[in-house]
Amino acid sequence: MAKPKIKFVPTKMHVRTGDTVMVISGSDKGKTGKITKVFTKKGKVLVEGINVVTKHLKPSQANPQGGVVTMEAPIFSSKVMIFDAKTGKPTRIGSKVVDGKKVRYSKVSGETL
Repeated sequence: MAKPKIKFVPTKMHVRTGDTVMVISGSDKGKTGKITKVFTKKGKVLVEGINVVTKHLKPSQANPQGGVVTMEAPIFSSKVMIFDAKTGKPTRIGSKVVDGKKVRYSKVSGETL
């Protein structure tokens, strides 16, 4: 009997919606963009201008012409790192308590996000 396929479901992500990130691997390596959507159950993120694919659409009521549309596809969150605007490099994220509130900060420059 075949073993059931176990899916990896992350409980938390190192990036959030609205973060500016840099792609660290793949065909879009070195590009930066803003996260528009986060898919926690899949472990993927949607970044504007990154991983642009072409999709062929059939004619429908909304789009009677049909045709080819370019759109962004999700990429794995492990392929992106937070972009530090001060240094211009990707950075890891740490957390610390400031004035009784938990904040994220850049490990490279030390600035809060």
